[in-house]
Amino acid sequence: MYRGTSNPPHEWRRRRTPIAKIRYLALLLSPLLLAFLAPSAQAQGYPNKPLKLVIPYAPGGALDYIGRVMAQYLGETIGQTVVAENRPGAGGISGTDSVARSAPDGYTIVIMDPAIVINPTLQPSVPYDLFKQIEAVSFISSSPEVVVVAPQLPVKTMAELVAYGKANPGKMNFGSAGIGTTPHLAAELFLQRTGVTATHVPYKTIGQSFPDMMAGKIHFSFSSIAGALAFTKDNRVRAIATTGLKRSPVYPDLPTVDEALLKGYEIDLWLGIFAPAGLPADVRTKLNASLNQALTKPELIAAFEKVGAVPRGTDPAQSAALLKSEFDKWKKIIVDGNIKAEN
Repeated sequence: MYRGTSNPPHEWRRRRTPIAKIRYLALLLSPLLLAFLAPSAQAQGYPNKPLKLVIPYAPGGALDYIGRVMAQYLGETIGQTVVAENRPGAGGISGTDSVARSAPDGYTIVIMDPAIVINPTLQPSVPYDLFKQIEAVSFISSSPEVVVVAPQLPVKTMAELVAYGKANPGKMNFGSAGIGTTPHLAAELFLQRTGVTATHVPYKTIGQSFPDMMAGKIHFSFSSIAGALAFTKDNRVRAIATTGLKRSPVYPDLPTVDEALLKGYEIDLWLGIFAPAGLPADVRTKLNASLNQALTKPELIAAFEKVGAVPRGTDPAQSAALLKSEFDKWKKIIVDGNIKAEN
């Protein structure tokens, strides 16, 4: 028997039988085969443990509500518990960053609104690369914003709002949920396209602006439907338009800004599900299909309607294209308006 170095002598190698040679080659190649097959095996078994859905805002808002609804129904379609976890901080950046740095295995995902494409332009630094460390699995909902005005303002249409603003240059102000939020940038786009001037008054939430609007201290705002609905139902503030390309089922009698005044104007307060970049193809396909299946459930559709959201589903290619187009859209608004983040 050979007892020498790790390299057997030529005579020993010549005397090996064909079966011995096959066994020897299999021993050498087995680590390589295991490494090659591991991702496929992982994908085929996905998911075999609970998933975590990060909600990067504090509990209580519309995104938190939809995230928890989504976790429930995704759990049913994917066959595993989906645990919703709030990780607020830095306008959604902290929770998103935690997911960007997670393993790309499909077990850690995040629900996010347009802030995910706004922050890289608005903020002086973001700890992750939106297009290298994050991928969009599916967009899951659409919701226009609603344009609301103070009851004291002699304005009932978008055209009248523009006319009033031009007749009173620099005298109007508008509320928002903070610098760089979608209500702020939606109003900035309106101002850029109409030439109206107005002063921005940021609040911590859009809901905090409504008492001042009812008192006539704030003249108008572009609000989420979830934030405005309670105030428009009893006419404490006046709704005059919505920002989608189609009329909102919540406000079916209101025209869109596009049809009433500014062709092509569209602001969609969408929500999407995002994951660390580099998901195995089979995992991506399974997760996307499960999300889209959940979005067809009547109970989920009814739950989304409570906050003015309509389910939507996109495949991975559509999701990637939409992420890029939304990034470009919001970047232009921020750059053209010379908008800077709060210090």
